[in-house]
Amino acid sequence: MYLTRLRLDPRSATARRDLADPYDMHRTLVRAFVADETAPVPRFLWRLEPGSAWSEPTVLVQSGDEGAWAFLQALPGYLQGVDAVSTKQFDPLHVLRQGARYRFRVVANPTVTRQVKRHGLVGEDAQLAWLGRQGERAGFGVDSALVTHVDTSHSRKGGATVSLLRACFEGVLVVHDVQALAQAMARGIGHGKAFGCGLISIARCG
Repeated sequence: MYLTRLRLDPRSATARRDLADPYDMHRTLVRAFVADETAPVPRFLWRLEPGSAWSEPTVLVQSGDEGAWAFLQALPGYLQGVDAVSTKQFDPLHVLRQGARYRFRVVANPTVTRQVKRHGLVGEDAQLAWLGRQGERAGFGVDSALVTHVDTSHSRKGGATVSLLRACFEGVLVVHDVQALAQAMARGIGHGKAFGCGLISIARCG
């Protein structure tokens, strides 16, 4: 997989548009992976790093294919700094170890389905319980976690407005199943992936 870090310039009107609307951001990022709008879009995940939206906006993009980011570099003022685009390749199977503890961060859309409709979960206890259930399916246990930020994003999709509850989880997880967690990292956790949710980042503790 490829992990790309993009540093946006908030002085750019186009960058501000994308930072304000997750669906606009997704449509911009898609251009790194398809030659034209009719081509199928490969799976990729992205996340606006919490707390960075209007000071030093940083977007992480994780993909199976390497993105072609020259189009962003050609947009006047969209990116900032000589290291505005940096990409590294990694394989979760080479990083994860059974029983090991890792620090993690994920912005997710914690939901529950009632009467065939998804509802955003409000309240830290409910959100952390949702994360625990995700971990059971994704091969990890939550050793400790906090909900460090919650917001509701609003996007324009076609003629409709889409509202999505997002929660940022940070803490420590324990690997119970390396293969399952590697797959979860590749496909993302929960819903709302086109809106910047689901990308889980890990770093070895200590």
